[in-house]
Amino acid sequence: MNPTLRDLPLQQRVQLVEDLWDSIAQDQQALPVTDAQRAELDRRLDAYEQDGNQGRDAATVLNEIRQKL
Repeated sequence: MNPTLRDLPLQQRVQLVEDLWDSIAQDQQALPVTDAQRAELDRRLDAYEQDGNQGRDAATVLNEIRQKL
């Protein structure tokens, strides 16, 4: 880690991380989608529109996994 960063107060370091994350999120919106990715997205959307299965929420799936451990 950059020693200068360690000298900053915790709240300021947290703010820097949040700002950095926000800037990454903004850049991600501009990433191009490849033809293969677009085809896969279209395939998944078509499958959803045919069966209407919305899947299950993450909490339910995680609980089931934990019960099996």
